[in-house]
This record gives sequence, structure tokens and C-alpha cells, in this order.
Amino acid sequence: MNKVLLVVAGGEIRDLAFFRSKLSELKPAEIICADSGAGYLRAIGIVPHVIIGDMDSLSPDMLEYFKERGSRIIRFPAGKSETDTQLALEYAFGIAPDEIYVFGAFGTRIDHTLANVSLLALGLEKGIQIKLIDEWCETFIVNRECTIEGEPGQTVSLLPLSDMVTGITIDGFEYPLKDGAMEIGTPYGVSNRLVATRGVISVKTGHLLVIRYFRAGVLP
Repeated sequence: MNKVLLVVAGGEIRDLAFFRSKLSELKPAEIICADSGAGYLRAIGIVPHVIIGDMDSLSPDMLEYFKERGSRIIRFPAGKSETDTQLALEYAFGIAPDEIYVFGAFGTRIDHTLANVSLLALGLEKGIQIKLIDEWCETFIVNRECTIEGEPGQTVSLLPLSDMVTGITIDGFEYPLKDGAMEIGTPYGVSNRLVATRGVISVKTGHLLVIRYFRAGVLP
């Protein structure tokens, strides 16, 4: 059975009902909050195991609330080089999970969103699958092979996260590909669609970013 951890970052989580249902479904072994991400858990009545970061965006009252209920608080100086989300992921790596799901990774701050996407590469180095997830989609990296279980009509976009990705083969999609290549500046992998309940993506070299939307025929 996979050991799943949950990281809650400080970006946007607009659908709290979806958030609560995914927590129930995933049954994470631990929940780790990056600073203000803890506020989303208070909103649904859940206490995280750990809150980590410089605490510059979490109120003292909120911090005390979770401390009294048993959350471990790990504070870093404000002048640190790492983002709070990176610190939360590095803490999670020390627990040796099989998968990490990150909520609150997206939002109106495009710099923070891109920083969180770049953190997916840390999981590859550790052999740990990281997925960024919200009510619309899941985002992850493929550097070998993955299978997507879904439904026909779901939109799946593929983008190179390294300068060049080679040997890309995709089966089960409206626009299949055999031993193709993608490079930065030619985003032709956007808006493909599943044509079956199972799609397979494989690559030979490079990091391929996968964005799979959950609702067939419906996009944000």
C-alpha cells in the first residue's frame, strides 16, 4: 500500500468541499502545511501534523490555535533561500513517502505557481511522485512512463519542462505520438484528449510536464 503525504501550500484552494473529499480519499499518513496553508485546514476542521516556514503570513492566533492542538511548528528565518513549499517538501522527503500531493500550489501569483511547478523535479531526484492538485486538474512530471486512468474527453496537456524531451510516445489520446520530441518554445502538446479510459505516456530523455483536467469537456 502506498504511503501518501499531503502538503498544503499557501496558494488558492477555492473548493473546500473538493479539498475535504480528497483528504478523505487519500488518507495521508501526515499532513504538512507550508505557513499560511494551515488556514485552509482550520476552515475544514483538520489539524496538520506539521506547520513549517518563516510564519510571515500566518497570524499568531492561528499559530497558537494549532500549537495547542498538537501541531509541530518548525520556524525558519525570514531571510531563507527556500520557499515555504520547498521546505515542506524537503521535510516530507525525510518521511520516505511513495507519493506527495500538494494543494494550494496554484493561484494569482504566477511566480509562486511556476516555482511550485519547478519543485516537481525534486521528487524525481528522490524517486517520489509529486502531484500538484486542485479542483480542476492534477500536474506532475513524467521522465519514464505513466498511465492515466480517466474517461474519454478529459483534456491532457504535455509541455517540456527541460530544454528538450525526446522519445515521447502517447497512446490512448486523440492525437497520438510515436517517438516524438518537444522543446521549449514549441508547445504543440497542449489540449490533447483521452479517447479511452486509459492513456499511456512514455519518454526516453528529459522531463515532460503533464496537466490532466478531471472534467471531460469542461475547462476552467
